[in-house]
Amino acid sequence: MARIAGVDLPKEKQILIALQYIYGIGHTMSRRVLANAEVDPCIKVKDLNAEQISRLRDIIEEQHKVEGDLRREVQSNLKRLMEIGSVRGMKHRMHLPVHGQRTRTNARTRKGPKKTVAGRGQRRGVAKK
Repeated sequence: MARIAGVDLPKEKQILIALQYIYGIGHTMSRRVLANAEVDPCIKVKDLNAEQISRLRDIIEEQHKVEGDLRREVQSNLKRLMEIGSVRGMKHRMHLPVHGQRTRTNARTRKGPKKTVAGRGQRRGVAKK
């Protein structure tokens, strides 16, 4: 079992896919790391030898910010945006979509389950008798 950046990589997957289990490494970054380490992307994790694993570990630790450090940096960036009172920071604080999406409808993922508000019924129809 290969353990890189504090993450146990799945044994049965190809190393190209398995590296993506590490927070901060996507498809492109995985390909770049494997090219730098001169490791075949199609080889399975269980077939890696100790020397290949150590090369991958060294490249990832030296050249890339992953896992805890990256999570901490992202959180500090969000905290900074909230503290300075930017529009993006306020949207994060109010749990609303940040990148310009509409909120009148279709924002349920970000806003959470529907909250009913009293006094909203029969607005557009005929008044009750």
